[in-house]
Amino acid sequence: MTRARLAGLAAAALLAGVAFQAGEYSTFDWLKLRGRLARERQALLELEVELDSLARRARALETDPVAQERAAREEFGMIRNGEVLYRLVPRVPPSRNP
Repeated sequence: MTRARLAGLAAAALLAGVAFQAGEYSTFDWLKLRGRLARERQALLELEVELDSLARRARALETDPVAQERAAREEFGMIRNGEVLYRLVPRVPPSRNP
């Protein structure tokens, strides 16, 4: 190989390296952003699933008497006439007084 040909190959390799890394964002930055975009899209899909679930629950609480009763019993401790409510309270260890 002649010196001119080696110099040309070196210049081409240098230009390829500069093109690979040059500019406002390098190729590595682009690859990182691509990965981040994929993670954000996955998070968005998970949030959409959760939103759909919450919308179904809200609709049920507005229209379904069974769901309304379940919520009233679980969240507010409501009971019907004639029922007895038992609440299990965790034991609190006695405090030590110095």
